[in-house]
Amino acid sequence: MIFLLFGLFILFALIRVPIAYSLGLTVLCYLLFGLGIPLEMIPHKMVKGLDNYVFLAIPLFLLAGRLMNAGGITHELFSFARILVGHYRGGLAQTNVLSSILFSWMSGSAVATVGALGEVNLKAMKENGFNDKFSASIITASSVLGPIIPPSIPFIIYAAMTETSVGKLFVGGIIPGLLIAVFLSLMIYFVSWKNNYPKDPPPPAWSVFKGLKKAIIPLMMPVIMLGGILAGVFTPTEAAGVAAFYALVIGIFYYRTIKWKDLPDIFVETMVTTAVITFIISTTAPFSYLLTIEDAGESITASVISFTQNKWAVLLLINLILLFFGAILEAGVVLILFTPILYPLAIDLGIDPIHFGVIMVVNLMIGVATPPVGVCLFMMSHISKIKVEVLMKAIIPFLIPMFLVLLLVTYFPEISMFLVNHWIK
Repeated sequence: MIFLLFGLFILFALIRVPIAYSLGLTVLCYLLFGLGIPLEMIPHKMVKGLDNYVFLAIPLFLLAGRLMNAGGITHELFSFARILVGHYRGGLAQTNVLSSILFSWMSGSAVATVGALGEVNLKAMKENGFNDKFSASIITASSVLGPIIPPSIPFIIYAAMTETSVGKLFVGGIIPGLLIAVFLSLMIYFVSWKNNYPKDPPPPAWSVFKGLKKAIIPLMMPVIMLGGILAGVFTPTEAAGVAAFYALVIGIFYYRTIKWKDLPDIFVETMVTTAVITFIISTTAPFSYLLTIEDAGESITASVISFTQNKWAVLLLINLILLFFGAILEAGVVLILFTPILYPLAIDLGIDPIHFGVIMVVNLMIGVATPPVGVCLFMMSHISKIKVEVLMKAIIPFLIPMFLVLLLVTYFPEISMFLVNHWIK
């Protein structure tokens, strides 16, 4: 029956039924042909699936990112990042990675990172003689940092489903995210050296301080947010509200780039994006309920353990499953579908819930930049006017550093647990 559930879902997805409707139709067909569960279960579980205080952080973090982008703050971050790393080999490509890190502290979404930085970075790289395919692929690859470095919408969803600390998950994603950035920078250096891509002249010392002066106000947002969470001043959901309010204040009163008349459009865009995410979450709730009834988690745990009790072999299998489905389905959907199935298996094998959450999110964020259905690939294709097929080939070298970091994070738990164990008591 478990295979029937997934079979129906994959069938609907293959015939291009939108993901949320595929989930709903799968549940409907399943109930119509058996189990004796009343159809009223569907709306009941859809509403109950969203009845979690943690989910309130999603629209607030999205709003903070929109306000930062609308306020032109991304330009200040890009300029400051260029001053810091633009003089290294592949300067503007290195700048893109650092600006993605800086924006990640404020966004929580890979798509938001591509949307905010894509046009700015692409234009600058084109003007400086970089190959279009190289530029678009590195922008796409570095967008995966958005949901790994806190704040992170996928971590919020995972925390809500497993009753794990959001704050600990946020902290657990810091080192893996920075490792991906370092490995990407090394790959950029090699490719840029091979193709003789340009770099900026070393900046004078005064320009660093000048750039910091312009960027310090937006850079204070993640400091306040993460510092407040770690100090116990506010919860992650409250931190999201603080971030949105902070972005609103500096956009209107400090930079004065956001006008009062701009706010309705910003709020509507945020509501539309939130509606898409929450609709998917709500339609996944009845699907997850059926998996629970069918004892999917226990069945798969028993099957895997009967095959092997080697924790490292099981983790490799989990990685392969998540990478496969992450490449063909939206990351949030895979997270919601597979967490109830794989989480019991991980706990049974003694894997820390924080470590496992980081493994899942890193896997699925690689998926947003991986052919054939990586959502950031398609968005970057739209921005750059490069065919998706061409971009799929160009990004392959930049997937290699991500896979290496995934293996390190998987088999060296201390990478994701070090800051958690030392910063949070």
